[in-house]
Amino acid sequence: MSRHGPHAGARRRRAVAAAATATLAAIPLAAALSTGAQAATRVDNPYAGAVQYVNPTWSAAVKASAARQSDASLAAKMMTVSQQPTAVWMDRISAITGNADGKGLKFHLDNAVAQQQAAGVPLVFNLVIYDLPGRDCYALASNGELPATDAGLARYQSEYIDPIAALLSDSKYADLRIAATIEPDSLPNLTTNMSQPECQQAAPYYRAGVKYALDKLHAVGNVYNYIDIGHSGWLGWDSNAGPAAKTFAEVARSTQAGFASIDGFVSDVANTTPLEEPFLPDPTKTLGGGNPIRSSSFYEWNFDFDEVDFAAHMHRLLVAEGFPTTLGMLIDTSRNGWGGPNRPTAVSTSTDLNTYVNESRVDRRVHRGAWCNPLGAGIGELPKASPSGYAASHLDAFVWIKPPGESDGASTDIPNDQGKRFDRMCDPTFVSPKLSNQLTGATPNAPLAGQWFEDQFVTLVKNAYPVINGGTTPPPVDTVAPSVPAGLTVGAVTSSSVALSWTASTDNAGGSGVAGYDVYRGTTLIGSPTTTSFTATGLSPDTAYSFTVRAKDVAGNVSAASSAASATTLPGTTPTDTVAPSVPTGLAAGTTTTTSIALSWNASTDNAGGSGVAGYDVYRGTTLIGSPTTTSFTATGLSPDTAYSFTVRAKDVAGNVSASSAAVNARTQTDVIVTPTPTTEPGASCKVTYQASGWNTGLSANVKVTNTGSSAISGWTLKFTFPSGQQISQGWSATWSQSGSAVTATNAPWNGTLAPGASTDIGFNASHSGTNTAPTSFTLNGASCTVA
Repeated sequence: MSRHGPHAGARRRRAVAAAATATLAAIPLAAALSTGAQAATRVDNPYAGAVQYVNPTWSAAVKASAARQSDASLAAKMMTVSQQPTAVWMDRISAITGNADGKGLKFHLDNAVAQQQAAGVPLVFNLVIYDLPGRDCYALASNGELPATDAGLARYQSEYIDPIAALLSDSKYADLRIAATIEPDSLPNLTTNMSQPECQQAAPYYRAGVKYALDKLHAVGNVYNYIDIGHSGWLGWDSNAGPAAKTFAEVARSTQAGFASIDGFVSDVANTTPLEEPFLPDPTKTLGGGNPIRSSSFYEWNFDFDEVDFAAHMHRLLVAEGFPTTLGMLIDTSRNGWGGPNRPTAVSTSTDLNTYVNESRVDRRVHRGAWCNPLGAGIGELPKASPSGYAASHLDAFVWIKPPGESDGASTDIPNDQGKRFDRMCDPTFVSPKLSNQLTGATPNAPLAGQWFEDQFVTLVKNAYPVINGGTTPPPVDTVAPSVPAGLTVGAVTSSSVALSWTASTDNAGGSGVAGYDVYRGTTLIGSPTTTSFTATGLSPDTAYSFTVRAKDVAGNVSAASSAASATTLPGTTPTDTVAPSVPTGLAAGTTTTTSIALSWNASTDNAGGSGVAGYDVYRGTTLIGSPTTTSFTATGLSPDTAYSFTVRAKDVAGNVSASSAAVNARTQTDVIVTPTPTTEPGASCKVTYQASGWNTGLSANVKVTNTGSSAISGWTLKFTFPSGQQISQGWSATWSQSGSAVTATNAPWNGTLAPGASTDIGFNASHSGTNTAPTSFTLNGASCTVA
């Protein structure tokens, strides 16, 4: 989440906002509140005069953690945390209705209405929109379910945004103030990570997807849209901040409402960059050698050391691009406190630049790009509206977008069906080239992104800054299941469905409360309603079925099964289906490689009363090469630099097959890399710095290539030989190939020209058999290089 991308140094500015000391309170939102419920009329700052939604599911997990602590003081602090408002994440399509990881959006909206009525004041419901096609293109731990294709965008619009917008439009939620954080890890990547093929592929879908989300959600009168803006350690450099502001403005202008479709921006989402650096208030301060502290290894010439300054910086740039001056900023303070025993208590007295910075900064990470479950981080400021002391930052509120205790990503490879892949930045044993060849500093034993991670939560509470006051005594652990559901009754029966109802269960006195029910057909779980009725669907005609129901509470205890209820479906009268589905349209070729071509098309429809579309047959010429059930397919096993023709046919459940779609033609990429003719002027020379970090039978290497000659190099090829049988498995910033022990790296499109004195960093991961001797000689365009 919220990655650290490439950057460049540049000159910058700014007055430092004065620090403000906030009083902690064990209430959801420390703000002046009016009395009496009122309709949610549109306001400039939705957080002002309002409380925020407390997620009961997350709160129950925090309370359960508190009950497991032997340290009474720590447990009391956790109880304070349990009362704080956090955002609700819609991280995939199934999250809208609810899935194994949590309740659906309607459950939370209904609870928000109840909380608002109890508070008697406006309530802000923090919602995260997070399912773009090709999501989080620069990382792996939080990749999503939708591919960066036309088909992925179509699903994002029709299956994700449209249902969310429809639910938010329900009149019973009209009094809520819904603050939508739009797509973390998306638009900032278009500034810093466009050298990545995945981000190049995703870019048009990011723009189109965010535009669609803004249009649909802005049309709901009580929704306030806040765009994710990364954090100071990602976009703080002027060379990143300026282009990013232009990108945000371009997307805003593309929407139906223009700049009005965006109410503000939110920084530090799921990151740990400090709110303030109290002992480093001036990035231009110089030490004995005359070097400004922003030139230190940790800050890398970035002027923005913290989120308060970054928010002020970005607000100025956004207003200059056309956004109104009323634009509001949010800062996610859920994990950027950096307290505990390692927090500095005074400015350093050292005269060494890096020592001075490292001893003075409260951010204790090894590198500002270390984003995954960082060790030592703590909870920051409690959620608060209109925090004082930060006028230049134009803050609407401190918020907790990332719920403390939820993982950033798994520390090992965990198979899953959520599209979340293993990112080595979450592996505490990994020496990362992105972090100047340092260990990641990630917390070990982490589960998948978004899942409860108690080890990290304990650390976050212990290291909170400001220190959290204790709350009420934790309740005892609930180990008693609810009562067994009674009165299971069969209602209306059709040829394919059976309606069921039962009497509500009750939980034990002092228990966590009934959360819902599990409905079984025989031994198969077929539904988990939160009410006392359910309709079993998809049944066969004239067939006998037996059903039971179990009750479950918030703590996860499940009752015994109810008495069974039996029913027989009515005989079926389905007519014979003889009509084929519609012919697939919009067949298009996407990403190509030397051996594959990605295809996508528009979904076919079946005739009224038909058996329904079952899938598609994909043909290469006249050869059937695949039968997907979705509207995308990748043809593999192809030959390089070869033209192919593809068609698609749709088929329904009854076996009827449509005519062929219009053909699409595409050519695979050549396996010969065509680059500009290398030019190495007489007298030109080069230097190579090779650094590798090894573990067991693996290694990660960074190679810096420097043009030490007097003329520019246009197009380059670096060659070297592995002395110990190493084998490259993955590379970056160049096209890598290996034959035996001989390795060749050819420039990428964006780093092919090296001016005199210029350098480029490339790298790779590789395996070895136990010996990892470094190469001793390198050539660039045939000329020998000095090895540093």
